[in-house]
Formats: sequence, C-alpha cells, structure tokens
Amino acid sequence: MKELITKKAIEERTSELAEQINRDFADKKDVLVLCALKGAVMFFADLVRQLNFDMELDFCAPQSYGDGTISSGKVDMKLAPFTTIKGRDILLVEDIVDTGISLEFCKKYLVDSGAKSVKVAALLDKPTRRRVAVFADYVGFSIEDKFVIGFGLDKMQKFRNLNGIFVVE
Repeated sequence: MKELITKKAIEERTSELAEQINRDFADKKDVLVLCALKGAVMFFADLVRQLNFDMELDFCAPQSYGDGTISSGKVDMKLAPFTTIKGRDILLVEDIVDTGISLEFCKKYLVDSGAKSVKVAALLDKPTRRRVAVFADYVGFSIEDKFVIGFGLDKMQKFRNLNGIFVVE
C-alpha cells in the first residue's frame, strides 16, 4: 500500500467543502443529509459536524461492488432511507464517484421519490472511469484510476478504518 491522501489533507479539504456547502444551503429549509453506506461514513461524520444549517440525517446503502473490486454495473438499494424524501432538499454524501452508475441510480431514486433537489458531495472522484454522465457538486479529491482503500473505502469489507487514502498496489 502507498499513501495517496493524508488524514490532514482530508480534514483540510472537508473543511473547505463544508464552507461551500454552508453557503449553498444557507437558505434551504428541511434539508436531508444522506450518507451512502458503508464507504462514505467517515467522510459523512466529519462533514456534517461542520455544517451549520438545520438538517436531518439518514442513511442509504446502494451496492454495486458486492465483495469484489470491480463494479458489477448493477445497483441494488440494500437499505432505503427511513425518512420522507418528498419535497426535500437532499445532500447525498458519497465516498467515491467511479463509473457513475451508482450515483446515477441514487439520484434517480431520490428524484423519483419526490426530492425537491439533490446535490452530491463526494470525497473522491475518478473522472476517467465515468460510464454515465453524472457528476458530484462538491468533490474532495479527483484521483487517477487506481484501486483505493481507507477512510471508509474497503477491499472485501476490510481497511475502512485506515486514516488516509491508500493505493492498493
């Protein structure tokens, strides 16, 4: 493993994103901040503690990787949000935007469920892997096409607890 992004760099970038999100959501009411489990949980926890607008928190679990390292291309919602989505402004917090298939699925799911608006904050983005035209509104780091672990991201459900982002070589 080789460290790609340090914990300190993640903390600094998360603070910058929180400032931008706070400005953009300052006039929003009834905001739902939604964590895409399991990978986004570390980023989500650090981010929401820095948001200063009224919000409700909830979770969802879209899954396209299973226990593998390559997206299956098929997404299932293993856990749907418990909270009402209809008529709400949503901030979806993701770990990584890779092919875009999962993000496209989640955005469609939220819009079809009646969301007023959907914005996406992603810790990582791999634009060279994109298979569908979908993008995050707030991106922590744009990275090359390498398999990464740590800070919530896993390899076969392990390594999520690492404090930085590491490339698996």
